[in-house]
Amino acid sequence: MARFPRIPGFSSDAARARFLAVYDSVLQRLWPVPIRAEDIATSAGTVRIYRAGPNGRDPYVLLTMLGGNALAWHRWMGRFGDRSVIAVDPFGEPDHSVQTRPVNSREGAAGWVEELLAGIGAQRAHLVGASWGGYLAVEHELRHPGRVAAITLVEPAGLRTLPWRFWLWTIFSGLALLLPAPLRRWAARRLPNATLAEDELLRVLRASLRYRRPDNQTVVFTDQELAGVRVPVQALFGSRSPLQAVGVDRLRAAVPGWRVEVIPGAGHTLVMDAEDQVIERVLAFPPPAPIGEGS
Repeated sequence: MARFPRIPGFSSDAARARFLAVYDSVLQRLWPVPIRAEDIATSAGTVRIYRAGPNGRDPYVLLTMLGGNALAWHRWMGRFGDRSVIAVDPFGEPDHSVQTRPVNSREGAAGWVEELLAGIGAQRAHLVGASWGGYLAVEHELRHPGRVAAITLVEPAGLRTLPWRFWLWTIFSGLALLLPAPLRRWAARRLPNATLAEDELLRVLRASLRYRRPDNQTVVFTDQELAGVRVPVQALFGSRSPLQAVGVDRLRAAVPGWRVEVIPGAGHTLVMDAEDQVIERVLAFPPPAPIGEGS
């Protein structure tokens, strides 16, 4: 019998309602600036976004890692001055977005991002993708170029098959969730995994246990595909991340025109481990072209 891709979602309407009550209460407590919630229609369902700052055609669009949603960016939202910044509740995660058909294929993954960007009127967006969000940013640009002016990849997926050290880190992080709060915060520093020190985000995680996740397709980009990205790209890694060793050398060899940096002391949750440094890099990228270039 053929196996059809599963549409992710909660086990019941009641389970979703309980989760969203927790999500919304945490959103109210954590969000540092006024935001506007918008639901963007796509062919795969509606995508919830949270926008801070003015409407504009060149927003910063924040795509989170697997297991996360827009709440993961709460410490970022007040840091972009008068620029438009948009945190996305992605498909395939417990959040306010409502998915109605699978997006497991490569085109499906790129397609909903393209429809989202079209729906918000983006013409020169700066995509910031963490882990799986980084994979989405690259996949989108390969298949639907034209709406993005720059990409920042933070500990991106899609560069190599995930090493055993990453899975070990994932297992230990999961076990650390069961620890008392003082030991959990100690584990957050040791692993490192800054999410373990985010008590409010962990409330949301625990409320999502009745969510059925999709079977995401794992893709490793070829060198030719990486070289086919025509917009400026920077890739940031944490020195203590299990992905750093497999990502940095490959990118420097395959796409020497990309800006690649390793941030000391940080891990895979780099957007939380060292958000000040990462935000600084995002705001400074791409650097202005030298005077007279292109004239």
